[in-house]
Amino acid sequence: MSIKENLQSVKEQIADRASLVAVSKTKPNEDILEAYDAGQRIFGENKVQELAAKYEELPKDIEWHMIGHLQSNKVKYIAPFVSLLHGVDSEKLLRTINKEGRKCNRRIPCLLQIHIAEEQTKFGFSQDELLAFLSPEILLELEFVEIKGVMGMATYTNDQNQIKKEFSSLTQIFNGLKATVFKKSELFTEISMGMSGDFMLAIEEGSTMVRVGSSIFGVRNYTR
Repeated sequence: MSIKENLQSVKEQIADRASLVAVSKTKPNEDILEAYDAGQRIFGENKVQELAAKYEELPKDIEWHMIGHLQSNKVKYIAPFVSLLHGVDSEKLLRTINKEGRKCNRRIPCLLQIHIAEEQTKFGFSQDELLAFLSPEILLELEFVEIKGVMGMATYTNDQNQIKKEFSSLTQIFNGLKATVFKKSELFTEISMGMSGDFMLAIEEGSTMVRVGSSIFGVRNYTR
């Protein structure tokens, strides 16, 4: 099947229950343009250098999402244009994003990455860490950061029950934050979870945004 056909198939499954981030990391511009011509406008990258290059080369109405682990010293390269940062996993990174947002005079949309997987390799806040530093005072200080929700990655496993449990835990954390820290925020609306192998399960558990790559573009190209 072509990229266009794959994209249509994924969109039919999702319907209007969640927004779709087409994960285009390692993919050439031609592949992205094929998806773009089929109507896709949100693309996700996991490396700052590749994201910045594609932003320069491709249509300007694309919404670029940074979905990978983001180092503080790289924020400045994408701060002027990035539509959403998914993997915000430390207070230090939030403060750097705020600093770079001030320089660009724009509020940079972010998702707080929560550690929900059993694997120790996944980045993210614990719920306790978040509640310990997310005070109304801190949120006022972060005037150039727009916290739009949460993001999480499930354990890499075939155990559907475990994945479901981890997705459910992220939705519970989101609901808890929405009812407390962000109860006055109309912007705190997104739960980014689910990838090619489990996006339908993620939607069932409350995801509002799924990150799908191989189901659209085919297997990743590791040679680039």
